[in-house]
Amino acid sequence: MLVDVQNVYYTTRHAFSRNFDYNRFWAQATSGRQVVKAIAYAVDRGDQKQKEFQNILRAIGFEVKLKPFIQRSDGSAKGDWDVGITMDALEYAPEADVVVLVSGDGDFSILVDKLRVEKDKRVEVYGVQSLTANSLITAASRFYPIEPDLLLGK
Repeated sequence: MLVDVQNVYYTTRHAFSRNFDYNRFWAQATSGRQVVKAIAYAVDRGDQKQKEFQNILRAIGFEVKLKPFIQRSDGSAKGDWDVGITMDALEYAPEADVVVLVSGDGDFSILVDKLRVEKDKRVEVYGVQSLTANSLITAASRFYPIEPDLLLGK
């Protein structure tokens, strides 16, 4: 399981004004399965609330990989994990029957297609449907839309 934390945070906040429920997701995605590897990729801003969230992810069962938040002089920011997620997907895919990706980022379409077609893996993608690239939905073996049942709060 590979979770693009920044992507899921911003898409669920934008579409639903709510946060993703990692516990419910874990229960759904792992039901009847053995987890080979579960990684949550996040940007580290160094604040206490974020550290607490990272510890919650670890308690659920995720390995948390952090990349420093970089604020550029022009005000823009950098902190995506696309290459890291891709590298880990290719590294751990041989050990798994199913690869679960949580992201709506269309940049992963090529990766998902490669895993499915060339590596003969089932690839399940979770994303906010209205904010997930069609190319990623099409590339997936199965797409699970993130809907209110996978969100915290009412």
